[in-house]
Amino acid sequence: MTHRTGNLLTDRPELYEARFPDPLRLAGRWAEDLLRRYGAGPEVLDLGCGTGRDAARLQAAGRRVTAADLSGTMLAHAREHHPGPTYVQADLSRFDLGHCVFDAVVCLDSSLLYCHTNEQLDGFLRSCRRALAPGGLLVAEMRNGAYFLGRDEPPAAPAVSRFTRHGTTYRSTTVLRLDRAAQLLRRTRVWTADDSSPPVEEHSAWRLLLPQELRHFLTVHGFDVLALYDGPGPRTEPAWHPGAEPGSAADGDRLHLIARKSGTKPAVTAGKPSTETAAVTPGKPSTEPAVTAAGHPAPRATGDQS
Repeated sequence: MTHRTGNLLTDRPELYEARFPDPLRLAGRWAEDLLRRYGAGPEVLDLGCGTGRDAARLQAAGRRVTAADLSGTMLAHAREHHPGPTYVQADLSRFDLGHCVFDAVVCLDSSLLYCHTNEQLDGFLRSCRRALAPGGLLVAEMRNGAYFLGRDEPPAAPAVSRFTRHGTTYRSTTVLRLDRAAQLLRRTRVWTADDSSPPVEEHSAWRLLLPQELRHFLTVHGFDVLALYDGPGPRTEPAWHPGAEPGSAADGDRLHLIARKSGTKPAVTAGKPSTETAAVTPGKPSTEPAVTAAGHPAPRATGDQS
């Protein structure tokens, strides 16, 4: 068997869009609704943009979008099939976009949870604060770690799904397990196809954050939490629709975050004081290299609406 770390769909963006069709661009519309609701300016950074569908939806709504992902293959697909945003390569756990400053950072489909360690989460929030203008928003959507409190383990029986593209049927068999010590939801997935290609086994994981834990990280990094709730959202059932009001509970399997960069200087994090850089004009292009990509061991592994 061929072994692969990450996700097959990251290497085949066209398969990602076939496996997860989104003709209504629900996640992008949900994010735009929140940006309008909370009065965000036009400059938006989409972190973990994947194939670029949501970034392009935000651009079409009148935003000026910079979209970042670690996968060069995903970015190439996005530039060709979803033009409009400026696409750059970056590791979300410690990105640096030079002197560009944004009115909002958007991070969808559990991208934030590829920060597996506290240090990586610190790096993500420190980078977001540096990239945001004063009063800028952080909007994120992810799995909810609290959903697993007091509930049974994920099903022992593998989950099986299929989809067909251009006459080839792809079949995935997926097993999830909780790694409580590491606070991770680990996934093993095997892909097979009826085109005689060899099976592919993949291993990936998401950090499981509790709502109060996430609040603490945000406060320490100089953010005010405006809303933290389980639904409705683009991946909930029932799904978000225009006009839907944010909920107040945080017990469901998804977690939706809206936070604002505060004027308070961040507290000490990871044993070291945080350093801030001076704010500059939003959207001003940098004279530095566009992105510093880190190649972290836990990258944005695009490829499922997790």
